[in-house]
Parts: sequence; C-alpha cells; structure tokens
Amino acid sequence: MGKTALSIELAKHYNSVILSADSRQFYKEMSIGTAKPSEEQLAAVKHYFINTKNITELYGAGHFEKDAIATLNELFKTKDIVFLVGGSGLYIDAVLNGVDDFIEVPIEIREELNKKFEANGLEWLQNEVKKLDETYFNSVDTHNPQRLIRALEVCQHTGKPYSSFLNQPKTERNFTAIKILINTDRETLYSQINNRVDDMMASGLLEEVKQLADQKHLNALKTVGYKELYAYLDASYNLNTAVDKIKQHTRNYAKRQLTWFKNQDNFEEFKTGDIDKIIDRINKVSNR
Repeated sequence: MGKTALSIELAKHYNSVILSADSRQFYKEMSIGTAKPSEEQLAAVKHYFINTKNITELYGAGHFEKDAIATLNELFKTKDIVFLVGGSGLYIDAVLNGVDDFIEVPIEIREELNKKFEANGLEWLQNEVKKLDETYFNSVDTHNPQRLIRALEVCQHTGKPYSSFLNQPKTERNFTAIKILINTDRETLYSQINNRVDDMMASGLLEEVKQLADQKHLNALKTVGYKELYAYLDASYNLNTAVDKIKQHTRNYAKRQLTWFKNQDNFEEFKTGDIDKIIDRINKVSNR
C-alpha cells in the first residue's frame, strides 16, 4: 500500500476527508508530473486543494494557510478528525504553526527576478540576497532559488530585510495535530521513485510538458519533472539524460523532505503497512 492509498483507507475508516498539502497538486494543468491521486481515488474520499488553481496564479504557503484554516474550521463542525496529507513541509508547517511572511508582492517583480536569475545564474541571485539581507542569507538553503527569489522580491517591494518579517508570534490553533511520518527504507523508496518516473513517461509526461511550453517561465513549472524535460526540449539534454535527471532530482527532493520531517517535533514514524498501528495512535490521542 502506498502513501496515497494509506491516507484514503484512513480517511474511509474515520468517515473523513483529505486536505492535500502537496504544493504542486493545486494546479489543474499539471497532472501526470505531480502524481495526483487517480480519478478513482479522488472519488473514494473527498479531497480538498487538488486541481483548485491555475499555474498562472500566485499561490504560496501564506495563501494555503489562510484557505486551509478556513476549510478546517468548517470541517470540524461535523468531523472529529481530518487528514492533512502531503510532502510539502513548508505548507504543512504553515497549517500547523502559521506563516511569517504572508506578504503580497506584485507578480511583475517576481517575473523580472526570474528573468534575471535565468540570465545571470545562481551566484548572482545569492549575491543579491546577501547584499540586501545577510541575516537571512546566512540561514537559508542558498542553493534553493525559489527561497532566494522570495526573499529578494520582499526586500525590493518593502525596502526592508526579509528576515525582519520572520519569527513573528505564531497563530493559535484550535485543533490538536497528530503528527504521523510515513517512512520507507531508502532502497525501496528510490526504487519506487524510479518506477514512478518511468510510469509518468509512459503515461504521457513529455506531451503534458510540451502542451505547457509557452508557460515554462512560470514558477509552477520550475519544478522536478518539468524543468528537466524543458532542458531536453531546449537541446540541453538528450531524453534519456533528462529522465535520469528527473529520477535523481526526485530522489534528492525526497531525501531533503524526509530530513525536514525528521527534524520536526513530535512526528511518529510508521511504515505504509502499519495502518492498524496508526489507527491505534490516532485513537489514543483523540480519546484523551
């Protein structure tokens, strides 16, 4: 049983619903490359935040926090347990703990910074952030261009260091989070990733990427599975290399996300086959 199937079985057991916290599954146009649940799976349990946005829309963790909390407040009127499922740690943390930097920035600023990044490279972007906000530069993953661009756009728009908006008092939550981490041994996980990428290619990922080529400059498409195939279409890679890069980058992303979750407080680890143990854990906490 995979993680998606496990979450559906748990939601069915509790007659509940699922809120997706996968930051790529919001987008209607991106289906094959984001490993969305199948139509059958979506029909089996009510899902929220899948296929709700267009790739042209700016939708960050702050937007998701606001929408998810409003949805949870409504759901908890009739349900005792709701499942928040996904691998985007930033978005899960936004729901559990709030977001520091929910600052609206005109899309034109981000688009201009993306163009400059593409023209000048990562080192230019790093230097710009260091120049405007050395405090944040010293704490961020400096190889993550999206984080750097986010910091730079806020600095430019507000005239203040991005770090000055961070570490604000967190919003109180009126629910208890039962934090469950589904972990798989590395060899099995990497094999699953490689097979899933092969399945995506067989299902038409390249065709999906081609259909969106006119919009490849958008942030939503600067993501694993899409950017590598755009590099192939631009003749930077051959197709076999592009597919190998997708597998490699997906493995790297999975490793970083797992490390992030392991470094958070109070996540209890389970295997995908531990559904009875997970139910027992949920029952113990919810019955306190």
